[in-house]
Amino acid sequence: MPRELTQNRIQKIWIPSRDDKPAIPRSSGGPHLTNSPTVIVMVGLPARGKTYIAKKLTRYLNWTGVPTKVFNVGEYRREAVNYNSYDFFRPDNQDAMKIRKQCALAALRDVKSYLSEEGGQLAVFDATNTTRERRDMILSFGKENGFKMFFVESVCEDPSVVETNIMEVKVSCPDYKDCNRTDAMDDFLKRIECYRASYQPLEPDHYDKDLSFIKVIDVGRRFLVNRIQDYIQSKIVYYLMNMHVQPRTIYLCRHGESEHNLRGQLGGDSGLSPRGKKFARALLGYLKEQNQKNLKVWTSQLKRTIQTAEALDMPYEQWKALNEIDAGVCEDMNYEEVKERYPEEFALRDQDKYHYRYPTGESYQDLVQRLEPVIMELERQENVVVVCHQAVMRCLLAYFLDKSADEMPYLKCPLHTVLKLTPVAYGCKVESIYLNVNAVNTHRDRPEDIKKGPSTLMRRNSVTPLASPEPTKKPRMNSLDDHMASTSSALPVRMASDIPTSLPGQNMKRPSDLPEATQDYH
Repeated sequence: MPRELTQNRIQKIWIPSRDDKPAIPRSSGGPHLTNSPTVIVMVGLPARGKTYIAKKLTRYLNWTGVPTKVFNVGEYRREAVNYNSYDFFRPDNQDAMKIRKQCALAALRDVKSYLSEEGGQLAVFDATNTTRERRDMILSFGKENGFKMFFVESVCEDPSVVETNIMEVKVSCPDYKDCNRTDAMDDFLKRIECYRASYQPLEPDHYDKDLSFIKVIDVGRRFLVNRIQDYIQSKIVYYLMNMHVQPRTIYLCRHGESEHNLRGQLGGDSGLSPRGKKFARALLGYLKEQNQKNLKVWTSQLKRTIQTAEALDMPYEQWKALNEIDAGVCEDMNYEEVKERYPEEFALRDQDKYHYRYPTGESYQDLVQRLEPVIMELERQENVVVVCHQAVMRCLLAYFLDKSADEMPYLKCPLHTVLKLTPVAYGCKVESIYLNVNAVNTHRDRPEDIKKGPSTLMRRNSVTPLASPEPTKKPRMNSLDDHMASTSSALPVRMASDIPTSLPGQNMKRPSDLPEATQDYH
């Protein structure tokens, strides 16, 4: 017989019961988009934007609710040896080749742990992976563990793009912390040539014709897509095809203060207050000072954002997706009225604000899914002003700053303040500009009793900059003989006796010298 259904009080979804008790829903709360975990394998020469793609893709997937984590093999290598020169990457440096392989195996061990034991759905294996031998090893690892494999190859032969990438990112990385920029540039170019000697690109018509992959050519000028297996891979391809690296600025702000804001009411479709209209005029002055070319303006379809945009004296585009979160039966009420009429709902929302869905309304989780087309279009555009609402602005800001689902509903987005976002190498620069027009404060802090309790909803799967710090960190490699003993026997393993104690131009680190794993803030 079919099992009885019980409605989850927070998310308002139906859950089968077991032995007259509701089944426990999955803890992540996010959509399960894959039949089996997927490993995204980066491929390409150094300074081709692989880490940029890996971090940005991870940020996007985490934002949509798919637990994803980057495993950067370069970080494992930095914990194993001190880098001195490009000699370490020479193809005839057999001792260094052994160490690099051990670092890759250690990273794969952690990939397996993340996908098999820690609830991850996607892992990004960020390394050059330029040889068929290395990629075949990764494929064997995936087959042994039942993981799907998807390759992302970045190809670029434009010297100006490569040089810009080196100067903006590579010369400031830990490998060159005590090196001047000119010497760092020279050394990194020689490192690229070391890889080029053995580089075997993916071949869609011959050796790699059965693999699932996308080639990103010349920073998105052209793409080659081969054998997409499932929805999540098509989602990745769509996202990558919308990305660009051109300089741009995104301005996020809320509408001017509304009549509902003055009364503390949720939702609704009221117009601007006198101070709200004053803010709209101040916003016009601020944008004129910015003097951005081809500036686009987006609004929701609600009156208060349209009135704000009307004062800007420029064309604007209305997006239904930018409408404020639907408060359902609580629309047009203030918080005191909600607490009085729906005390249980009021308490449930405080308990889990991200997943909580208003009766006949929406949750922040719903809002993220609704805003996904907006994010895709923002990635395609150059300079854009988005005039939106508090919950909507929080969701958009969480994407750009890589904030967790737990943090998102409490991000501060005050009225009459513009957030100027400037994408940089591996993150986003944020400037907050208050336009000197008073307004009510609509922010509601997380209740103190909720703050004290441990949260089970934190999504700490991203290692991109500006992400929430992980509660504890452990070394990726305790020593070089800490390798893949616990991983598949199908993977080739080097014994510690095979690994040299010193290398030309290198300083080996003793296990006690290895630092705790840190995020990569280039």
